[in-house]
Amino acid sequence: MIKLWAHECQRVFQDRLISIEDREKFQGLLSQVTKEKFKREWSGLVKVEPLLFASFVPLVYPGGDTTKKPLTDVYCELTDRDKVRKTAEDSLFDYNSSNSSKKMTLVLFASAIEHVVKISRIIATEFGHALLIGVGGSGRKSLTQLAVFINLFELFQIEISKSYDLLAWKDNMRDNLFMGCGVEGNPTVFLLSDTQIIYEAFLEDVNNILNNGEIPNLYGNAEAQGNLVENMREVDKKFKDYGDNEIMAEFFVRSK
Repeated sequence: MIKLWAHECQRVFQDRLISIEDREKFQGLLSQVTKEKFKREWSGLVKVEPLLFASFVPLVYPGGDTTKKPLTDVYCELTDRDKVRKTAEDSLFDYNSSNSSKKMTLVLFASAIEHVVKISRIIATEFGHALLIGVGGSGRKSLTQLAVFINLFELFQIEISKSYDLLAWKDNMRDNLFMGCGVEGNPTVFLLSDTQIIYEAFLEDVNNILNNGEIPNLYGNAEAQGNLVENMREVDKKFKDYGDNEIMAEFFVRSK
C-alpha cells in the first residue's frame, strides 16, 4: 500500500514536472516522507525502479499455482520487467497484425514501455487526459496508439485537409466523437496533435470538453437535439418511452 501511494504521488505530481532537477527534488521529498511517516527506507521498500503499476500485465496466481489461469485486469506493481516487455511486444505484434496498412515499427526499450504504462493508466482512468510533450518523432503518437490498443479502446483522430474548417470540426465532434462515446458507448481516446490545431477555437472546445464534458451549442438547435434523442432511443431501448429531452441530453453528456 505504501508503494501504491508513492506511485500515485509520482503519477499525479512528478509526471507534471518538466526538468530533471525538479523530478529529482520531488523524489527526494517522497523518500523523506516515506521514511518519516511510514518508517520505511525507500531503497529497502522499492526493489525495482522506476516504480510502476498497471493492470494489463497478466498476474501469476498467488502462491505460484500454475494450474490456474493468470489473473487479468489486476492493478499491481510491475516488478517482472521482462514480462512487461513481452506483454508490450506481443501487443505491438497484435496491433501490426490487425493494422497491416498502418504498421508501427517501434523499438520498445525501457523508457518507451514506461511511457506506455503511464499513458495506459491515464486513459483507463475515468475522464483521464494528458498533454504529451516531446520533440517530433519521440513516439508520443505511436505509444498512445499502442496504449489505446492494449486497453481495447477506440482511437479517434481528425484528418486535416485544405478545406478543413470550423464547420468540419464541429461535424467531427458531434457526429463521430460524441456520437460514438455518448450514444454507442464506445470507450474512445481522442488524440489531437499540435500540428492539427489550425484554429484557436479547437483549443477552446477541447477545454470545454475537459471541464464540462460538452461543447457549447454543439447541439444547440432543435433538429440536432432531436437527432441526438432519437439516436439514443435507437441504441438503448430503455429510452424508448422517455419523454424529457433535456434530461436525456444531460445523461448523454455524463455518459461520454
